Amino acid sequence: MIVTIIAAIAKNNALGKNNDLIWHLPADLKRFKNITTGHYIIMGRNTFESIGRPLPNRTTIIITRNQDYFKDGCLIANSLEEALRMANDQEHVFLIGGAQIYKYAMERNLVDTLDITLVHDEFEADVFFPEIDADIWQQVENEYYTADEKNKLNYSFIRYKKIAN
Repeated sequence: MIVTIIAAIAKNNALGKNNDLIWHLPADLKRFKNITTGHYIIMGRNTFESIGRPLPNRTTIIITRNQDYFKDGCLIANSLEEALRMANDQEHVFLIGGAQIYKYAMERNLVDTLDITLVHDEFEADVFFPEIDADIWQQVENEYYTADEKNKLNYSFIRYKKIAN
């Protein structure tokens, strides 16, 4: 199983503020949908609550410590390891947030790929993406886009693969 983190981050690693996204990039949302459709997506409870519903054409696994938590149409896990076991018959799963899930997964070497939308600006935030260590992650794709009428910020789609030990 390939485990991919997918996230949109700013130059200062900002992810969000007040349990919401900081910017609106339609190209990033379209890419997210194209990449994750048909797959399992794993997220923390706060990320799910900010989205507010299961995303169409994806199997949603929510990680929470609350043993009684229930959301119709979603699977519930009490740890990232349990969520990954639930998806173990899948070829590819995506971790879509939030910051604690990203940090935990990267620290424990549970991730194979990072699919990052890098917004070429800095923002005030209260949650941040972990540092991407160049000794662990190799950039294998980088597509740069300039701001336009729909996407008001410069951004890049960057893919990293874990360097083999």
